[in-house]
Amino acid sequence: QVQLVESGGGLVQAGGSLRLSCAASGRTFASYTMGWFRQAPGREREFVAGLTGSGDSTHYADSVKGRFTIARDSARNTVYLQMNSLKPVDTAVYYCAAKVWDRILPLNEFRTWGQGTQVTVSS
Repeated sequence: QVQLVESGGGLVQAGGSLRLSCAASGRTFASYTMGWFRQAPGREREFVAGLTGSGDSTHYADSVKGRFTIARDSARNTVYLQMNSLKPVDTAVYYCAAKVWDRILPLNEFRTWGQGTQVTVSS
């Protein structure tokens, strides 16, 4: 069972950048499909980005395409979310998630979650 711990959240001005990290435990981390999700106050959790275990496929929400990038460093058992050109609407708690299948969809297959990290973008 993989365990996930996010870090890197904080307060940033609109137009700025942040890089979130998700450190994973477990020997089979490299084979897991990883995803980033977010939940803003009063809203449902939504998908942000995903990366297959094989590394051959990524998928992004339309709202972050061209601004966010998901990447994995298997040697460090870490997945990253590089967020550029941040907007106030990106303010949310960001969660890292993992699943064993080598596919991003369907999203309800993500069963392992981190505790979340807060990202606040000021205008």
